[in-house]
Amino acid sequence: MASSIFLLLLLFFFFLCSPITSFKTEKKTFIFRVDSGLKPSVFSTHYHWYSSEFTEGPRILHLYDTVFHGFSASVTPDDAENLRNHPAVLAVFEDRRRELHTTRSPQFLGLRNQKGLWSNSDYGSDVIIGVLDTGIWPERRSFSDLNLGPVPKRWRGVCQTGVRFDARNCNRKIVGARFFAKGQQAAMFSGINKTVEFLSPRDADGHGSHTASTAAGRQAFRANMAGYASGVAKGVAPKARIAAYKVCWKDSGCLDSDILAAFDAAVSDGVDIISISIGGGDGIPSPYYLDPIAIGSYGAASMGVFVSSSAGNDGPNGMSVTNLAPWITTVGAGTIDRDFPADVVLGDGHRLRGVSLYSGVPLNGQMFPVVYPGKKGMLAASLCMENSLDAKLVRGKIVICDRGSNPRVAKGLVVKKAGGVGMILANAVSNGEGLVGDAHLIPASNVGSSAGDRIKAYASTHPNPIATIDFKGTVIGVKPAPVVASFSGRGPNGLNPEILKPDLIAPGVNILAAWTDAVGPTGIVSDRRKTEFNILSGTSMACPHVSGATALLKSAHPDWSPAAIRSAMMTTASLVDNSNRSLIDESTGKHSTPYDFGSGHLNLGRAIDPGLVYDITNVDYITFLCSIGYEMKSIQVITRTPVRCPRRKPSPANLNYPSITALFPTSNRGLLSKTLYRTVTNVGQSEAVYRAKVESPRGVTVTVKPSMLVFTSTIKKRSYAVTVTVDTKSLVLGETGAAFGSVTWFDGGRHVVRSSVVVTQIDPL
Repeated sequence: MASSIFLLLLLFFFFLCSPITSFKTEKKTFIFRVDSGLKPSVFSTHYHWYSSEFTEGPRILHLYDTVFHGFSASVTPDDAENLRNHPAVLAVFEDRRRELHTTRSPQFLGLRNQKGLWSNSDYGSDVIIGVLDTGIWPERRSFSDLNLGPVPKRWRGVCQTGVRFDARNCNRKIVGARFFAKGQQAAMFSGINKTVEFLSPRDADGHGSHTASTAAGRQAFRANMAGYASGVAKGVAPKARIAAYKVCWKDSGCLDSDILAAFDAAVSDGVDIISISIGGGDGIPSPYYLDPIAIGSYGAASMGVFVSSSAGNDGPNGMSVTNLAPWITTVGAGTIDRDFPADVVLGDGHRLRGVSLYSGVPLNGQMFPVVYPGKKGMLAASLCMENSLDAKLVRGKIVICDRGSNPRVAKGLVVKKAGGVGMILANAVSNGEGLVGDAHLIPASNVGSSAGDRIKAYASTHPNPIATIDFKGTVIGVKPAPVVASFSGRGPNGLNPEILKPDLIAPGVNILAAWTDAVGPTGIVSDRRKTEFNILSGTSMACPHVSGATALLKSAHPDWSPAAIRSAMMTTASLVDNSNRSLIDESTGKHSTPYDFGSGHLNLGRAIDPGLVYDITNVDYITFLCSIGYEMKSIQVITRTPVRCPRRKPSPANLNYPSITALFPTSNRGLLSKTLYRTVTNVGQSEAVYRAKVESPRGVTVTVKPSMLVFTSTIKKRSYAVTVTVDTKSLVLGETGAAFGSVTWFDGGRHVVRSSVVVTQIDPL
C-alpha cells in the first residue's frame, strides 16, 4: 500500500514538473558568430566542424561564410548558453523578428529622358540590385527583359525554384531569385502559413514587388491603381537588374537568421547594391555586434556593396530612426507633388482636407448623418475595432474612426459590417497632419488630427450633424513638396548621436509601383480585387528610390565606393521644396530640421557631379567601432577578422561622415570648444579651388581651417578642421534639443558641397 502511494506521488510530481521541464528544453533559433580561423585541420569544412563540435548537423539552419562566419541553429537556451563559453564562439544572439517598413517620383527627383544621369548611366543597365523583401511577382510588366542586354558576366547567383516559381520566371531583368525560410520553419509558434504563402521566391504579400519595381521597374504605359495616378510607371533605374531575396513572409514577418543568410548569399552572388526596407523589432536599438542587419551590411559594404535601408515608420517621435550603422545609408520619407484629395464637407459648410484611394461608387454630394462612437470608456469603439460598433448607432451614417491599433482599411470594413455608409479616419495627435491614401472598400477619407477634432466637435454639438466626402481623383503639381512625412523615423541616433541619422529623405508617400496577384491592394483577406500596380506609403518606399539612384550613380562612376556614392547624394541634397521654401514637417506644419531629413531630399540632378566626396574606408569604420568603446572581440563579430584598436581612443565624431555633429556634456557650463576633422576627395575637375561658407547656429561659433582648399592633378585629397565653440549661457537648442547649421564648400561654379552641422548637449553614459 505504501509503495503504491509512493508511486502515485512520484507520478503526480512528474506530471506537475513536466511542463516546466518542457519549457526549459524548448528549442529556439540562435545565431552563432564563430572565429573561423580556429577551425581544426581535422575538419575538411566549416559545416563539418560546426556539426561535429557545436551541435548536431540537422539542427543547423544556415551556414554563413561571406559577410559573416558562423551558423544559425535550433537549440535549447541551455545549449546556447553552453556554446557561448566555447573558445571559438565570439557571440551568440537569439533570432529576432523584424518588420517591413511599409510613378511620378523619378521625375520629381530631377531625372529627365535623353539627358543627365539616366542617359549617362544607360539607366543602370550594368548594375545588379539585390532586394531583400517578400519576393517578387515576375509576370508584371515592370519586370520585362525586353531589349535588355545579356546578364552581367560577373553574376554568380541562381534562380531557386519552388511553389509556382521555376527557372523560366528569371530572365535578363530578374537575374536571380532565392527564398530563405529555415528560420521561419524552425520558429516554434509561427512558421510559414502555406495557405496564404508560396514556399518559393514568389511574392504573396506585394511589398517585395513594389520595392523592386520602385528601384528598377521597366517602363510600363497606362499604369494606374483603380484609375488613380494614371500614366507611365518606371523605376529610378529602369534597366538595372534585380535579384530577389525573399526573407519576409506574409503573416509571420522576417527573422534575423534568414536575413543574415540572404546578405551572405547576395554578396556571394555578385550584387552591387542591397536594398532592405526592413527594421525594427523590439523598438530598442541593439549594439551593432548584436544586430544581424548591421553585421550583414558591414560585410557587404566592406566588399564594395552599397546598402540602402529604410529609416522606420515610427515618426514623428524623436529618436525613432532605425538602421543606425554608419556604413548603411538610412533613408527617410518625403511627399511628392501628387495627391489624391478626398475632402470632408460638413453640413455647416466647412470643407476639411483629406485623402483617399477609394474607387467605388462615390457619394456624389449626398449628405449623411455623421457620428463619433468614441465616448468615455469606449476606446474600442472610437478605434472601430472588430465587433465594437453598435449597429443602431451607426447604421446609415458616416462614422468617425480614430487611427491606431487595427489596420486603417479594416476599420472601414467594421463600419460597413455594422451598417455604416462611410468612414472618416481621424489621425491621432501622434500622427499629426500626415495623410496616407488607402484603397478603402467603402467611401472613406483620412484627415489630420486638427481636422479630426473639428469634425468630432461638430458631430457632438450640432443637433443634426451631416457630412459627405468629395473624391477628387489625382491632382498633380501639389505645393509644397517635398514635405517630410509624418511617419518617417526621426533622429537623433539612439546608439551614437555623433552620426546623424537619417542620412537623407526620398519619395515615400503614395508611390505607385508593381503589385502581386496573390492579394488585393489593401492586403486584407476579404479584398478580392486584383491590380497590376498599387499605391503605398512608408520609408519602405523611400529606400528603393535611393537604391535605384545608387544604380545610376554606380553605373556612371564605377570606381566610386559605397561611402562616396552616399556622400554625393547627401552633400547635394535639396533643402527647399517646389515653392523654394525650407522643407516643412508634415506632422506639425513647421520647419523641419536635420533630425527629420538628415542632409535633405535626394536630388539626382546634382548628385551625378558633386565636386567633392567624403570617402570612408574599412579601417575608418574599425576605428569608429574602437572609438565607441567596443571590445576587440565584439568588433570581430562585425568585421570577421581580428582587429587592433589604437592605444589612444579616437573620437567617433571624427568618422569622415558627410554630416558633422558636436556633442557637449550638459554638466559643463560656460564657454566650451571642440574640434572635429574631415577629409574630402576631389571627383570633379582636376584643377579646382573651394572656399568654405559657414552657417553657425545661434549661440555657437563654427570656424573652418583652412578656409580654402586647392586641388591639382596630383593632389586629390584635402583635410580640414571644424572648431565648434558654444557659450552654454546663450546656446539655443530648441524643441529638438539641438541647434543646426552647416559647412559648405563651393568652387564658384556648379559645385556646392554642403554638410549639416548639429550641436547638442548630452549627458555622458
